[in-house]
Amino acid sequence: MNNYAKGSLSLLTARVLSGLNVNAMGYLLPLWIAPLSCVTVRLVFGAVMFWIIGMFMKHEPEEVVVKDKLKLIMLGGGGIFGYMSLYAVSLSHTTPVSFAIFNAMQPLWVVIASAVIFRDSIDARKLLGIAVGFAGAMLCIVSEPSRDVADNPLLGNMLSIAASIIYAIYLVFSARMVGHLSSITILRYTFTSAAVVALLFSWFFGFSAPLFEGSFRVTPLLVLAFVLIFPTVITYFLIPVGLKYLSSTVVAIYGYVTLIVASVVSFITGVDKFEPVILLSLLLIGVSIYFVGVTDKKSEKVKG
Repeated sequence: MNNYAKGSLSLLTARVLSGLNVNAMGYLLPLWIAPLSCVTVRLVFGAVMFWIIGMFMKHEPEEVVVKDKLKLIMLGGGGIFGYMSLYAVSLSHTTPVSFAIFNAMQPLWVVIASAVIFRDSIDARKLLGIAVGFAGAMLCIVSEPSRDVADNPLLGNMLSIAASIIYAIYLVFSARMVGHLSSITILRYTFTSAAVVALLFSWFFGFSAPLFEGSFRVTPLLVLAFVLIFPTVITYFLIPVGLKYLSSTVVAIYGYVTLIVASVVSFITGVDKFEPVILLSLLLIGVSIYFVGVTDKKSEKVKG
């Protein structure tokens, strides 16, 4: 299997799990566990697991990591914690499909972040893609009324966009680090710093999880176990593999898989309702991702 296939398979698996995670989190939040409390559980569990896994994997000695520790800490405390927190809070206000729509816009934010932070070029096709994608997102925002499956979709959608932007910035910076640091090293330090920030938030604002109170509840506990093991540990372990072999823009494009999986599961289970505006938003964002992705692939061939 060549490197491109390894990266693609890793990302496909990660994004399928992410799509299932959107629905799993929608089930848990906020009935069984408060959004920030769920983030704390995920990050602490992930940090512990990555340090345990690191004991059985080759990684750089501490003296090699020293110069990048501050970057990793900031990437975790700001990027991972920021993304997961906004992710969780947004899902408690909007629908899984709406969240997934904005999560699929990551390729657009990656292009913008790369241009602003690292001065990467943006050609006309990418600009067109960004404009079309933004139009699709705004259409979904302004046309979605409050309904029984979402108590405050406008707030939830805005938080979803913020989460997508933060994760795009995380991808851009992570892509610059996977070349000289192993995946497990990046994950150990980013998740540890993110877990520390989450614990501080829980200490100040409290920890609420009815799931752990009273009688033993099998279904929500199984859903939480799925979230902890698959979308948290396995997904985040696979993403650096994709970043190692593919550009950050292509990695973000796989967010469209998350959108498809989340949408299909939501409609099948009846968690969300299908509306024509959703299909139009999907089509616009799909066109935008196509423009960005095609341009990115052509630039990679020129560089190669």
